[in-house]
Amino acid sequence: MRNQNKINQLSRKTGHRRALLANLASALIEHKQINTTLAKGKALRRYVEPLITKSKSDTTHSRRVVFSYLQNKDAVTELFREVAPKVADRPGGYTRIIKTGFRAGDSAEMCLIELVDFNEIYTKEGKSAKTKTRRSRRGGSNKAAPAGGSDASKAEKQEEAKGKTEEPKEEAAATPEVTETKEAPKVEAKAEEKKEEADSSDSKEDKKESN
Repeated sequence: MRNQNKINQLSRKTGHRRALLANLASALIEHKQINTTLAKGKALRRYVEPLITKSKSDTTHSRRVVFSYLQNKDAVTELFREVAPKVADRPGGYTRIIKTGFRAGDSAEMCLIELVDFNEIYTKEGKSAKTKTRRSRRGGSNKAAPAGGSDASKAEKQEEAKGKTEEPKEEAAATPEVTETKEAPKVEAKAEEKKEEADSSDSKEDKKESN
């Protein structure tokens, strides 16, 4: 009986089980995600996460301890060179297990186990969610506008100022036309008066000659 025995034997003896977990851990470190059964995934998480924590201190002792578990030089190099800097700020929980259904042959429950920091889909969604800002019912954002105003508002103010300065110029250009139109009838009236005077003088001269 396995009373109070938290270690899953995985139906294997000790040497076989250690070799299995070492191979799964090496594959996870090199490929960043692997598909396996749910029981093996849970056992692998308990096996590989202490090794990732150990890799945060890049010393000869830490490398030798990790190599004693993995027995794979390439996996140890990948762990200390690529994985450790990426998970340096994470205090634990380096892996994620996602259930993927049941295997067709024996209906074993399958899962995908992956390193959290190397999944670009989840990290991008997290960043986009952080950048979103809530809006109030009035339509404006909760954040107060800066004292100087945004670039768009500044541009609008500049355009309004330009429009105000340009309007008087247009009016000044339009005023001479109005004055010309008002002065034109006066000139015509004076010309008509001169013609009438000339006609009247001609008529008087004709009368004198006739007399």
